[in-house]
Amino acid sequence: MITKEILQEVIVAQREALNKLDLGILREKEKAIKITDSFALLITGIRRCGKSTFLHQILKKQAKSYYLNLEDPRLEGFDLSDFNKVEDLMNELYGKGGIYFFDEIQNIEQWEKFGRYLIDKKEKVIITGSNASILSRELGTKLTGRHLSLELFPFSFREFLNMKKEVPSNKSFEEYLSKGGFPEYLKKENSEILHELLSDVVMKDVAVRFGIKNTNILNKIAVYLISNVGKEFSYNSIKKMLEIKSVQSVIDYISYFENSYLIFTIPRFSYSYRQQQVNPKKVYSIDNGFSYVNSVSFSKDKGKMLENAVFLSLRRKHKAIFYFQEEGECDFVIKEKEKITKAIQVCYDLTSQNKDREINGLLEALKKFNLKEGLILTYNQEDNFRLKDKNIKVIPVWKWLFDL
Repeated sequence: MITKEILQEVIVAQREALNKLDLGILREKEKAIKITDSFALLITGIRRCGKSTFLHQILKKQAKSYYLNLEDPRLEGFDLSDFNKVEDLMNELYGKGGIYFFDEIQNIEQWEKFGRYLIDKKEKVIITGSNASILSRELGTKLTGRHLSLELFPFSFREFLNMKKEVPSNKSFEEYLSKGGFPEYLKKENSEILHELLSDVVMKDVAVRFGIKNTNILNKIAVYLISNVGKEFSYNSIKKMLEIKSVQSVIDYISYFENSYLIFTIPRFSYSYRQQQVNPKKVYSIDNGFSYVNSVSFSKDKGKMLENAVFLSLRRKHKAIFYFQEEGECDFVIKEKEKITKAIQVCYDLTSQNKDREINGLLEALKKFNLKEGLILTYNQEDNFRLKDKNIKVIPVWKWLFDL
């Protein structure tokens, strides 16, 4: 429980700090913002991807608004009952009828009860959090059908160009490929920012939240995963490699990292859900710059860096992403409304040695899912192949990203 005096001090101080924030560049997701009463808008994403700045951009457009960041250390001991004081104070300080903005709300147990209370009063509410599935579970108890969701990622290639005031080209993409899209890192180019981000996710989002004492193992798993993007893994292989006692612990740890947006895993495509669970998965990192700074091996494999950049762009728009593997392999197949609609191969450089393998893997996926056209995304090659009744476009990733 927090005293009313301390709460007022924090609310006023946070509001002043927020008003001093650089508004930054407008995010592409800004167009998707819909603020309505009777629904909470939930914005999730990894730490430092720009959620607070995004909130500030939205807040600036409102005639009246309230803001509270619940990760503020001065709010240590804040509990559910304190929300009522917050509501009273905000009305006293700024008048009634504003939009409520709550940053990192997942730190407060049973926060969803207060969220439902505001929604039932027809208030407009925007909530941010750094953990996807935990928020979803909490929402399921009190806010089923009463929330809209939006995911925020580090900068896309377009947003990167906007920030850097550069034009789309192979040169600007080369910079994006290695530096990624975390706004603060792009401004300061201080590797410590991304080192601290890894530590924050491991410690705050996973170890503290789930009561895990062996943070050394957590860190090893995190670094292994962000270092091995685009590669198959099994829970059992990680258990043996890192000498972890239980496979279930590995499953849990990876799930926690995925829920914190540190990594993403995709299954091998199968019409059988059970088979999807049994088959090895592939892993991708939240950001190329993040993996580049926190892993030695990642920076040495430009093909995997390219594949990770493509995955992230796909993941911004799609959640049902698979890799395809039968006789050959196709990097990504996209499922929309229970149907595979796209097949995409990523190859840094098409050569005489790998051309047949890359094309045949894509062709196999096209035939399997009865698709007429597929993509091969490369670093800087452009071509077109017509094979039987299938069309294969070869496009540089930077052109594909800019035209999305």
